[in-house]
Amino acid sequence: MQSYTIGQAARLLGVSPDTARRWADAGRITTHRDEAGRRLVEGRDLAAFSVELARSGAAEEEDAPYTSARNAFPGIVTAIKLGDVAAQVEIQAGPHRLVSLLTREAVEELGLEVGMEATARVKSTNVHIDRV
Repeated sequence: MQSYTIGQAARLLGVSPDTARRWADAGRITTHRDEAGRRLVEGRDLAAFSVELARSGAAEEEDAPYTSARNAFPGIVTAIKLGDVAAQVEIQAGPHRLVSLLTREAVEELGLEVGMEATARVKSTNVHIDRV
C-alpha cells in the first residue's frame, strides 16, 4: 500500500503542511514514522480521512483547495466499484468528490487502488483519471 508524507497528504487534502501536521498531532490523521524519521500516512487512512474532511467542510475553513486552470484535480482514490465490463472510480480532491465511469480494463491497466494518488481531469461532462 502506498504511503504519503505529511506534505504530500496536505497537497492531496488541499491544506497547508502545517495544517496536516496539526491534525496529525491532534490524532485526526494516523501517522507512523519511516526509517528516516519522516511521518507517513497510509493511503487507505488518507482516503478515509479525505472523505470525512470533505463531508465536514473543514478543508474550506483552512486553505483554499488546489485546482489548476486546466481542470486537473489531483487527489486520492477513495472508492472503486468494478463490474464485468465497467468501473466507477471516486477521487477526493480537497473538498471536491469526482466520479469517473470507465472500463474495468482501464482500471486494471492503471493499477488503481483505494488510497492511491491520482488526478481527475474534467472536460465537459467527462472525468478522465491519470495515475500519478
